[in-house]
Amino acid sequence: MSDPIEDEIKQEMAQHKILIYGKGTKENPRCGFTVETIEFFNKYGLPFVVIDVLENPDKRDFLSKMTNWPTLPKVFIAGKFYGDTDILGPMEQKKELEPLLKSAFGK
Repeated sequence: MSDPIEDEIKQEMAQHKILIYGKGTKENPRCGFTVETIEFFNKYGLPFVVIDVLENPDKRDFLSKMTNWPTLPKVFIAGKFYGDTDILGPMEQKKELEPLLKSAFGK
């Protein structure tokens, strides 16, 4: 029998090329790191979603175990976990992020 939280996460990943699990939403972030991640992706002009897991400890715990990453936000691109801007920033500087985003969106 499958886990309903896992099923929900898989469905969210399938629906969104860039998916951020954070504290708050894109319209109402509740953490400076979530704000930083939103600003990071805004500059690319690509659609992305921020899902608030602050009030859902079971989902937050599941994501932490699934990714082996204890903190928020957690960024997924095309269903693959990429950490947060601590990882994505250096990827951007090395010119590794833009090709990844283009590939995710079929460009």
